[in-house]
Amino acid sequence: MIQIEITLNQKHYKTVTFSTPKTLNEIMADIEAPSCRIVGYKINNEYINGTVRMDKNTRIEIVLFNSYEGLRIYQDSVIFLMNMAFQRLVGDRAIIQVEHSIGDGVYCEVSNTSEKLTESDIEFLKKEMINISNHSYPIEKLTMTIEEAERTFSFLKRFDILKNLSFDTRRSMTVFKCEDYFDYYPRPIAPHTGLLNSFEIVFKEPGFILRFPDQYKCEIKADFELPKLLFAAHQEHDKWLNILKVQTIGDLNKLIDNYKISEFIQVEEALHEKKIAYLADQIKTHKKARFVLIAGPSSSGKTTFAKRLAVQLRVNGFQPLVIGMDDYFLPRSLTPRLENGEYDFESIHSLDLPLLNEHLLMLLEGKEIEIPKYNFVLGARETGGEKLRLKPENILIMEGIHGINDMLTASIPAENKVKIYISALNQLNIDFHNRIATTDCRKIRRIARDFRYRGYSAEETLSRFDSVRQGEDKNIFPYQESVNFMFNSSLTYELGILKKHVLPQLRIINSHSQAYSDAQHLIILLDHIKDIQDDLVPTNSLLREFTYGSVFKY
Repeated sequence: MIQIEITLNQKHYKTVTFSTPKTLNEIMADIEAPSCRIVGYKINNEYINGTVRMDKNTRIEIVLFNSYEGLRIYQDSVIFLMNMAFQRLVGDRAIIQVEHSIGDGVYCEVSNTSEKLTESDIEFLKKEMINISNHSYPIEKLTMTIEEAERTFSFLKRFDILKNLSFDTRRSMTVFKCEDYFDYYPRPIAPHTGLLNSFEIVFKEPGFILRFPDQYKCEIKADFELPKLLFAAHQEHDKWLNILKVQTIGDLNKLIDNYKISEFIQVEEALHEKKIAYLADQIKTHKKARFVLIAGPSSSGKTTFAKRLAVQLRVNGFQPLVIGMDDYFLPRSLTPRLENGEYDFESIHSLDLPLLNEHLLMLLEGKEIEIPKYNFVLGARETGGEKLRLKPENILIMEGIHGINDMLTASIPAENKVKIYISALNQLNIDFHNRIATTDCRKIRRIARDFRYRGYSAEETLSRFDSVRQGEDKNIFPYQESVNFMFNSSLTYELGILKKHVLPQLRIINSHSQAYSDAQHLIILLDHIKDIQDDLVPTNSLLREFTYGSVFKY
C-alpha cells in the first residue's frame, strides 16, 4: 500500500492510502477539499504539479489561497489566465503590460497597438476569462532549454521575454502551457484554470485594473475605491521610466552592458533630489505648518528621506528639528499585547499619546519641553532627556510608523501639520507579464539592512516579515490617502546593487526552512538582473541606508 500524508499550515489534514500509483489530482479529487481554495502543492518545500504520479509514501503540503504565498500564486495565475484570454481574442496584434499593483489589484495597459481600449473590450476579456476558467484546463509546467524558449517566444512575438533571454546564463527555464498558450512566470502557477474563478476587471482609462479576492475572506470586495494619490504616484514614476526608456530588467541589463548605467543612476538620483526639493518648496507654502509627519512601510527609506528633506528645508530658510516617536513608548507594564500574549509594539496605543500631544501643543505655543528618554532594555522611561523649544525658524520633523494617523497628533490643528507618505513603489518589471512586487523589493532592502546593521540572517528577516506586513496593513496602509504628499523612494537600479548583499544569505536557507520558498523566489528574481558596482551609488542616496557608506549618521 502507498500512504500519502497531507498537511495544511504545517498540521496534519488527511492520510490517504491506495494500492496503485495515482496522480496528485486524482488523489485530491477523492478527498474532501479544504474550505479555502488550493493553489499549489509542495513536497519538501519544492512545488510539484498536480499531474505528478505518487508511487511511494510521502508527505504533501497543500498551499492555500489565504496564505501570503498562496495569494501571490493565485494573483500570478489570474494574470496568466487574463493573458491567455487576451491572446485568444486578439492573437499577437497587441499585448497586455502589467504595470503595477494598486488597491487589491494590478493596473494594466495594452501595448503594441494604436487602438484605444474601451469598456466593451474589457467585458469581452472578462467573458473569455470566465469561459477558460469554466473549462478547468490543466496548466502544465514545462522545462525548456534557453534555445527552445527563444524559438517559442520568437514565434509568439514576446520580445520582452527575448530581451531577458539574451542576458540569461541558465541552460534551461520553466515555462507554463495551457492548451496552445505559453507564458513565462518565475513563481508557480495554479494546477488548472478551474481554480481561477474569482476576479474582477475595472476599466480605468487608458487601461484597466485586474482585481483579486481578499486574502482572508477569499472573495472580491463589493466596492472598489481607487486610491487616487497612490495611483498618481505610480503613474508619475511610470512617466519617469518612459523618459529614461527603462521598463523591464532587460532594458536595465542593456544599460549595464553598454556602460551607461552610471549616467542612468545620476539621472534617477537627480529625479529623487528634485522631488524632495519640490516637497520642501510646498511645505514652505503651508504658512502655518510647524510639524512634518512622515510614515511609510518597513524599508521605505524613511530615515534618509527625512534627513534629505531637512537639508532642503534648510535651503528654504528653516531650521528643522527632529523628535523620535520611540521615546514616547509607554512603560512595558502598560504596553498592549497581541492575542498570543506578546507585546504589540506596533500598536499606536503602545505610545503615550496624551503626553506626546501635550508636548506638541506646548511646542506650538512656544514653550519648552523635555523629551522623554526611553530605556528599551528596562522597558521604562528615564529622566534627563533633551530640552526643546520651537522657535519661529524651526519646523519639527517626526518620522515613524504612525506618523500619518491623525490619532497620533489629535490635538494639533490640520493647518499646523504636513503629512508625507513614503514607500518604495517599484515600477520595474521582469517582463510585460511579470511585475516585481513592491513587497519583494522591500524584503530585499530589509535583508541587506538587517544583516549588516542588526545581525539578523535572511531567514530570520523573511520569517518575521508576515507579521511586519500585518502591522502595516493595520497601522499604515489605511491612512495613506489622507496625506498631503507622497514620495516614491524606489530606485529602478537598486536590485542590481542589493543583489550581491543578499544572494549569499538567501542561498544558505535550506529546504527544511519555512522561509525556503520565499528565498527561492527572491533568488530567481535577482538572477534576472546583472550586478552593479556599489561605488556608483551617491553617498546621500536612500539606497545607502540599506548597504553602507551613507553621508548621513543613523
